Amino acid sequence: MMHSLRICLSLALLGSVAAFGQSEVAIVTPPARPVVGRLIAPFHTEQRVVPPARLTDSPRIDALIRGGNLYLSAQDVIALVLENNLDIAVQRYSPFLAREVVRRTEGGGFLRAVDTPLITPPASVSTAGVSINANGLAAGTGLGSTGTIVTQIGPTPPALDPTLNVNVQIGHQTIPETNVLLNQTAALTNEYRQIQLSYSQQFPTGTNATLTFFNSRGLLNSPIPQFNPALSGYLDLVVTQNLLQGFGKAVNNRDIRVARNNVKWAELQLQLQVATTVAAALDLYWYLVSFDDAVRIKQQSLETAQSLYEGNKERVAAGALPAIEVTRAAAQVSASQEDLLVAETNVAQQEIILKNVLSRRGVERSVLEDVHIVPLDHIVIPASLEVRPVQDLIQEALDDRLEIAQNKLNVENQKILLKGTKNNLLPSLQSFVELTNNGLAGAVNSLYTNCCGPPYPFFVGGDGSVLAQLFRRNFPNYSAGLSLNIPFRNRQAQADYITDELQLRQNELQLQRAANQVRVDVKTELIGFEQAHARYQSAAATRALAEESLAAEQKRFLSGVSTVETVIQTQKDLATASDAEVQAMANYAHAQIVFDLAMGRTLEANHISMKEAEAGRVERESLLPERLPTVKGDAR
Repeated sequence: MMHSLRICLSLALLGSVAAFGQSEVAIVTPPARPVVGRLIAPFHTEQRVVPPARLTDSPRIDALIRGGNLYLSAQDVIALVLENNLDIAVQRYSPFLAREVVRRTEGGGFLRAVDTPLITPPASVSTAGVSINANGLAAGTGLGSTGTIVTQIGPTPPALDPTLNVNVQIGHQTIPETNVLLNQTAALTNEYRQIQLSYSQQFPTGTNATLTFFNSRGLLNSPIPQFNPALSGYLDLVVTQNLLQGFGKAVNNRDIRVARNNVKWAELQLQLQVATTVAAALDLYWYLVSFDDAVRIKQQSLETAQSLYEGNKERVAAGALPAIEVTRAAAQVSASQEDLLVAETNVAQQEIILKNVLSRRGVERSVLEDVHIVPLDHIVIPASLEVRPVQDLIQEALDDRLEIAQNKLNVENQKILLKGTKNNLLPSLQSFVELTNNGLAGAVNSLYTNCCGPPYPFFVGGDGSVLAQLFRRNFPNYSAGLSLNIPFRNRQAQADYITDELQLRQNELQLQRAANQVRVDVKTELIGFEQAHARYQSAAATRALAEESLAAEQKRFLSGVSTVETVIQTQKDLATASDAEVQAMANYAHAQIVFDLAMGRTLEANHISMKEAEAGRVERESLLPERLPTVKGDAR
């Protein structure tokens, strides 16, 4: 009944944790057991349950939909990514997995590799195949393939969880006797019971202690024994200590320290996944903004071409222009329509990619599939850039880049594990001490014939007499000794030690390589950032000049000075210049995002709380403006 109640309570807890608003990843412990349950808890496997994965979106995304449009600001994109993105959701389990490995090693288990590789987010349709994480650094490899048990090198870690062993045996024996005088019976029977309790505990110092209590009772059908039933028992304490191989905390708790470092590594991996995914989502968003601008430009170009076409038709009808000019203007209209179709296609494809990043079900949800994304923000480019000295930027990046911290942890872990393989080079020298107390008692045999004199009164009694003798230590035994085992040549341990040293040198070089890459990233992305700003300024100036040229050329055409070909070419020049400006704006936004990644400041720059990222819930509410942007009819 109590077990069923605990199951019901556990299921209720699972339901509450799985609901949105709680921490997405959690390990639920059932309510406290009764007193007896708590007493045996150290020897009992604690039942813990993991809530099911959440496959539904947060309410935020539905709150941002109005009239078939999904209105998004950059901050809403970040909030939706933190709440709904599957890449982050998968990585969110990494610290919990690493903490369970700590729990495993604290019990004496081997390390288990459960690291989750960094998941590369999708790229914009205009930059397909190019990762937003352009710094070129690997996220790290952990300690092995996911889900495998790592082969233990060096002394086996002690089993730090205590063990209680209970052995109870009850039996009846019948032994035929050919010599009746020996036991005064032709069939000797023995009704016996034996109880053995053993408690074992190992310690990080290399110490192993075992305390054993043994008690037996035998009842014979013979008049020969003075005591029948006869009781005996002993209390035995054996302590062993490794003196060379397997000695010391630094050797025996190395897996625990590595597992704790791996928790930090997994937390850094989660931060890196959040930074990378948020950067990619913002990149998608700003490219969508530029694609929408491109559609607007193409629509304006089409309207201008259409206006020229209608004007030429009127002039041809009036005999002011030859008929070929209508054909030329119609060709320009057709070309503008094709350009608009391509731009609208880019928007449609970009929306699909962005929806998939912001939702757990992606476009599977019919509500989300049918809506169009309407960006509420626009790319803002400052008139000038204030850039600190590059050496200061490099030092900041070396301090803040998560990959550097991960590589440092890898080096530290390798040094910790090296102590174990080095210790394995030593001979095995083990000391032991054994203390045993014995007890004997029994009741006077009712069949006893007094053949050998009366029984010794000290031993007359029951189990209480045996226990009293044990704790009074009436019959103690002592022993101590040493055991030495020297392996000759010891090539396996030597090879393991050198292998670990070589891997340590590799990790040190990888750390230096990562630091060098950071310097390259900062310098190259800074150059790209500055150039993107300069290219935008140049593109904006070119577009302004193209607008002036078109206005002047149209006036000349109306005055009969210019030609249709010149006007059309000027329109094309303006469209090209406008496209270049929009692309320059998108390139600037992309360069800003990549530069923040190279500096390791993505989370800070976007005001992202890792507490909210870990919980999968952003406290800030998303509020739509009172006046929503007017959305023109979509030709898609």
